[in-house]
Amino acid sequence: MNSRPPIVGVIVVAAGSGTRLGADKPKAFVDLAGRTVLERSLSSVFAMQREAQVVVVAPGDLLAEAEEITSHAAGAAAASISVVAGGNTRQLSVARGLAVLGDSIRIVLVHDAARALTPAAVFDAVVTGVAQTGSGIVPGVAVQDTVKRVDDDETVVETLDRSELRSIQTPQGFPRAALADAYAEASIEHTDDAALFAAAGHTVSVIDGDQASFKITTPWDLRRAEGLLSAETPPAGIRIGIGTDVHAFDDAAELWLAGLHWPGERGLSGHSDGDPVAHAITDALLSAAGLGDIGTVFGTSDPRFAGAHGDVFLAATRLRLEEEGFVIGNVAVQLIGNSPRFSPRRVEAEALLSGLLGAPVSVSATTTDGLGFAGRGEGVCAIATATVSRQYS
Repeated sequence: MNSRPPIVGVIVVAAGSGTRLGADKPKAFVDLAGRTVLERSLSSVFAMQREAQVVVVAPGDLLAEAEEITSHAAGAAAASISVVAGGNTRQLSVARGLAVLGDSIRIVLVHDAARALTPAAVFDAVVTGVAQTGSGIVPGVAVQDTVKRVDDDETVVETLDRSELRSIQTPQGFPRAALADAYAEASIEHTDDAALFAAAGHTVSVIDGDQASFKITTPWDLRRAEGLLSAETPPAGIRIGIGTDVHAFDDAAELWLAGLHWPGERGLSGHSDGDPVAHAITDALLSAAGLGDIGTVFGTSDPRFAGAHGDVFLAATRLRLEEEGFVIGNVAVQLIGNSPRFSPRRVEAEALLSGLLGAPVSVSATTTDGLGFAGRGEGVCAIATATVSRQYS
């Protein structure tokens, strides 16, 4: 068990009345395929990679029920849990959640309980984004419909460019100190926490959301969620793949490693750019999904990949997995070699790779204490492990 206090706090807002749902109780407490909406939402929270302090903001007259639901969802999870009464507005409810976060919390995620099917991977991606950028991070999906702006008479004024539009979801993540200051300064009601954070002068960036993270607002939404849950039988399991790649040094080549260019460093030989980190990740992902390996999918006979950089392989692999119904969970890579010194650019590499795959990627580096080809400075090796899950629709 991790004895250190968590640095991530998750505020789950479950205090809304949900009148549009037409139920006899707030929507977070409505049954959704045998479990409450709140419990299903919390299941993803407690499946996060990082341990987090979880604060549920509930209606004042349902605190006992909220505590029971939260405890049941947490199970044996080593998490700090609080349940507090919400306010008259969503903004006030979030403020009350912020007030009970522990001193150790550095990153805050705010999540609507009504988005009950949000995958845990989205929570992890938001945490990673905040940690790497120090900015606000929100998940969003592309707008599919044509969007028009109208006046008070419902007359069309203009057609908006939907390529510039995103439907924003939760969880929304922020540096704790900056979010607390933004709430303290807020004088008007905002539609979401990102708007409040931006109004205080802070940057907010959008990452890929998930279509399953829709908000349960109407009876139709509830039936849609029930349909998706019933379609998950048999459940989508987590699949694990491992990939390994080795390249020798080539003094005539430039070095590309973990998707980054390393000017002045010894390059690596290869049909493409010789990036062992990108290649090992590609093999791990294809292996996890049962789709072959980098040699069969991106063979050396294919001229499209001659000299291609790692981002080309990773983007194509992600697309291949998505076409087969897979979602990437996370990737971990171990780089083995004497050079280059990797730690100064580790965060930069992880941010790039995570963005390309739409999932958390961690990279570490080590040496072999002079043993083997890597110890003799003949080349470098990368070993990657990846998880994916099949998504049924």
